Amino acid sequence: MERVHPSGDDTVADLFESRVDEHPDATAVHWAGNEYSYAEVESAANRLANWALDAGIGRGDVVALMMRNRPEYLFSWIGLAKIGAEIALINTHLTGTPLVHALSSADPTMMIIGSESGKNFASARHDLGAAIPAYSMGARVGGCELLDPDFLEASDARPPRAVRDGMHSGDNLFYIYTSGTTGNPKAAKYSHYRFLQTGYAYSCLAKVTAEDRIYCVLPLYHSAGGVIAVSMALLTGASLVLQDRFSATGFWSDCRERGVTVFQYIGELCRYLLAVPENAYDRRHNVRCAVGNGLSADIWERFQRRFGIGQIIEFYTTTEANFSLVNMDNKVGAVGRVPPFLKKQFPVELVKYDHDEGEPMRGDDGFCVRCDAGEPGEAIARIGTDEDSLAGRFEGYKNEEENDAQILCGVFESGDQWYRTGDLLSRDAEGYFYFVDRIGDTFHWKGQAVSTGEVAQALLSFGGILEANAYGVPVVGCDGRAGMSAVVVNGRFDARALYDHVTGVLPEHARPLFIRIRTEIEKTGTFKYRKVDRVREGFDPDAISEPLYFRDDAARSYLALDRVLYERIIGGDVRL
Repeated sequence: MERVHPSGDDTVADLFESRVDEHPDATAVHWAGNEYSYAEVESAANRLANWALDAGIGRGDVVALMMRNRPEYLFSWIGLAKIGAEIALINTHLTGTPLVHALSSADPTMMIIGSESGKNFASARHDLGAAIPAYSMGARVGGCELLDPDFLEASDARPPRAVRDGMHSGDNLFYIYTSGTTGNPKAAKYSHYRFLQTGYAYSCLAKVTAEDRIYCVLPLYHSAGGVIAVSMALLTGASLVLQDRFSATGFWSDCRERGVTVFQYIGELCRYLLAVPENAYDRRHNVRCAVGNGLSADIWERFQRRFGIGQIIEFYTTTEANFSLVNMDNKVGAVGRVPPFLKKQFPVELVKYDHDEGEPMRGDDGFCVRCDAGEPGEAIARIGTDEDSLAGRFEGYKNEEENDAQILCGVFESGDQWYRTGDLLSRDAEGYFYFVDRIGDTFHWKGQAVSTGEVAQALLSFGGILEANAYGVPVVGCDGRAGMSAVVVNGRFDARALYDHVTGVLPEHARPLFIRIRTEIEKTGTFKYRKVDRVREGFDPDAISEPLYFRDDAARSYLALDRVLYERIIGGDVRL
């Protein structure tokens, strides 16, 4: 499988079926005290596949899947992959307008939801109409047919390989939603080829074998948990230890009880674990390797030393990226390095960025300017021109018009094309890359990408707000950036009504934590809102004379942010 090519005919379904044939009785999934063998997962996936075939779903049809982490999630998408369908992985935090947008952009033929997402679905059902047949698993949900009886009665015979005849590895497997650098979340393509290559790469780096147990507490709707953790298990025949919710206090005891050897992290998860008082379980586990991204340099060594993690594999990529960086040397704080002999396979560059204009800087010759060592710049990667090339393959979005915002043309020579990450990175003299920050119109909070455009539109739909400039600000002791918005209001500011509004139209991670009231919002010469200065000013009431507010979920309102409350926030006394 490591020699898979986009034009080949290997699919994820073929990979999974080969693992079933090799060791049907081996444990594939650990969940809530239960174990599912590869044969049992295969049986459930086959029932789903045959049910979907009977329902008229076939190759190329899109099925939206909205479900929290549980085995049925895997049964569903593996079954759909067996018949060549494409699966839109819907964020379970979405409600209302954002959920409608996500579904509309994928244009699914059918939707399958877990009953736990019933309220989310209800919030969007009116706007969706009856155009998308919807089915629920676990319990009956209003507006959905209950899938469980049909699912259980369907044949568990493996669908014939002929249903996938003519498919290629480069065909799309998933649509995974990402904010990109502009606008609302986009449905990014994620092919069978990328899934297989991801699994091969990370299982080799982490030395995963069939004896390993891989712990996944990250959501399966995203590329971190849903692709990296799952692909490492399926490619090697290892076991996936699945968890629905992260518990900092119970994490290591859970790892010990379930025999976990490898787990996937995001930086914030590591910080939470360090915040728990030291206890007997800190090293009473078999975890030998952690794979993930966002582990800050300030906690890296402390995290590794306290919990006795022998290997940390920090990486950098984005869902739609045509490249990835991997730190294989345990270089503290680095996200990776590209050795000279791999330069052609990983054509990554850093270019100087004009923050006022929101674009990479161009020199007198019209081409982009490379950064010097230690200088932050936007990370870009050359897009390959050969469709079967293993280097620089950019798969893009379902809506091809959205590709334009992610592609930079005429970068170093006329006609070349480069993928824009929307991230600032730096590179030291030894060639190690370091993540600096998000730029443009997205930032990360609670492990989720937040689109500032989506937040601004939500605020502008609230009566009384004339202008809105959304951005993220750093908070001491927290990874990522907390949402903040500068707004111009027409008349009195109704803090409680605004709280109710953002709660109804934005997912939790995207709701502004801080509000700043302004009389006007400065713009650049090209009429773009200035964000850099606002980010730099943050939310310090001593530095800002304008009214500031803090979102208090206990009070269900935005409260005036004074010095006392500010000190409690930066001191860690207020849970964000």
